[in-house]
Amino acid sequence: MDRLQSMEAFVKVVEQGSFAGAADALGLSRAMVSKHVAALEDRLGVRLLQRTTRRLNLTEVGRAYFDRSRDIIHQLSEAEEAASALQSMPRGTLRLNCSTGFGVRHLAPALAAFQTQYPDLQADVTLSDRLVDIVEDGYDLVIRIGRLQDSSLIARRLAPTRLLLCAAPAYMAARGEPAHPDELPSHNFLRYTYATTSEVPLTGPGGETAAFGFAGNLACNNGDALLAAALAGQGIVMLPTFYVGNHLAEGALKVVLPQWTLPQLTIYAVYPVSRHLAAKVRLFVDFLADRFRGEPPWDACWLPAAAAE
Repeated sequence: MDRLQSMEAFVKVVEQGSFAGAADALGLSRAMVSKHVAALEDRLGVRLLQRTTRRLNLTEVGRAYFDRSRDIIHQLSEAEEAASALQSMPRGTLRLNCSTGFGVRHLAPALAAFQTQYPDLQADVTLSDRLVDIVEDGYDLVIRIGRLQDSSLIARRLAPTRLLLCAAPAYMAARGEPAHPDELPSHNFLRYTYATTSEVPLTGPGGETAAFGFAGNLACNNGDALLAAALAGQGIVMLPTFYVGNHLAEGALKVVLPQWTLPQLTIYAVYPVSRHLAAKVRLFVDFLADRFRGEPPWDACWLPAAAAE
């Protein structure tokens, strides 16, 4: 028989003062409780209880075993309660990975607000523009932008983000504003090193399509460096709106070819498959989904002004 169940039955018999009381407390038959105690005594090779027709008495060995067993049962209950609490409330350390640009602008403020609600939660955040192996690198949650390929992971959609071609008004004034994708090759592009394709498709207002490649005097693996160069009037940059939305709203950047659209990206919360998803992951993903619900802030800040032009 299960040793722990037998120990629990023995402790309950002593606490209740009878086999019948223990049976009621445990939801077992009196015969089953008796079998558990007998099995425990057989395993130990000692008698734990002296049984009379009127009462039960602990032997000397039984008293020592009861004291230890009661502590073990109590500690087990505390461990189970602690595990349940961790499953319902976010505690421990949440290991996150996110791209640098989105992490600095939007994940960090969101995480600060979340930790204000749940101060017992610790966070270990890595910001990097390289793809990571969630399981191999030990992350609880990764924020990814774009198309996902790993079907062994769970991906929850958080928000859309637009890709835009942008340039500073000073660059447009000096080099001219393109009216058609055919004019793009004559312009200087600020290129993202980790771009997954050498050509980007564009869709025109009438459904016509075009594509352009990147040619310019700056390539960099960091979106903020490219953004700084664009703001300084160095060329045209292609970045998601979570980078450039506020600069468009302020007029520091302008959309190049505003009537043409680039592929829309999606921001996902990605985490490993688990039968019992930890509360720290589940609640933070819910928090992010609610925070970015509807028109995301990086688009809401500039789209109304653009539509009015």
